[in-house]
Formats: sequence, C-alpha cells, structure tokens
Amino acid sequence: MRPLLLVILGLVVGAMGATFALSALRQGTPFHLGVMAVMQHHMGVLRANVRANQCDAKGSLAHLSRMRENAGDVREAFPGMDAPFYGGGDKLVAALDDAISHAPGSCAALTGVLAPIGEACQACHQQYR
Repeated sequence: MRPLLLVILGLVVGAMGATFALSALRQGTPFHLGVMAVMQHHMGVLRANVRANQCDAKGSLAHLSRMRENAGDVREAFPGMDAPFYGGGDKLVAALDDAISHAPGSCAALTGVLAPIGEACQACHQQYR
C-alpha cells in the first residue's frame, strides 16, 4: 500500500510541476520588454566597438539599421501611452535615420551619431521608466 501511495504522490507532484512549467513557457517575454532588450543589445555592441576602437561602417550600419527597425515597433509595443511618449519615440527614429544616412565609418563618426541616439533613449527612460 505504501509504494502505491508514493507513486500516486509522485504523479500528482509531477503533474503540478509540468502545469507550472508549461504555464511559464506560454507566457514568454512581453513584447515591450523584447523590443527594449534588442535595442539595448545593439546599442551596447556599438558602444563596445567604440571602446575597442573597432568601428567598421558595414557592422555599424547593420546595428543601426536593426535599431531603426525596432524603433518602429515602439508604438505597437507600448499602446495607450501619451503623446509626449510617442514624440520621444519619433525623436529616436529621427536620430537613427540621421545616423544611418551618415553611415559612420570611423569610431569618431560613430561616437558622434550615437550621442543623439543615447540622448533620445535617456530622455524617454528618465520620464517613463
């Protein structure tokens, strides 16, 4: 009788654990956190390239382009925010468009285009984070 009770108890605990695990996997990462995480990754790579003095135009342009694509998702990622929030997003998009149009090929040029991007990010994070 005791082994049967232990088997049943093991099945119940296992089923509960599986239910919790599946629920956590279904939730995934919220879209707004994903957009910000991807933006932060690309900005971090660009800043690390500047610190390492390894700034090639092709790599920088790839990261800036991916940031621009993600910046376009800000309105979808944060629905229902006020107009100044979306204005900050528009400033970020404009800074990224400007950076892409100048295609920085040196670390000095990359530092120059990263400054307005960082300012746009920081302005929004100070107010809404």
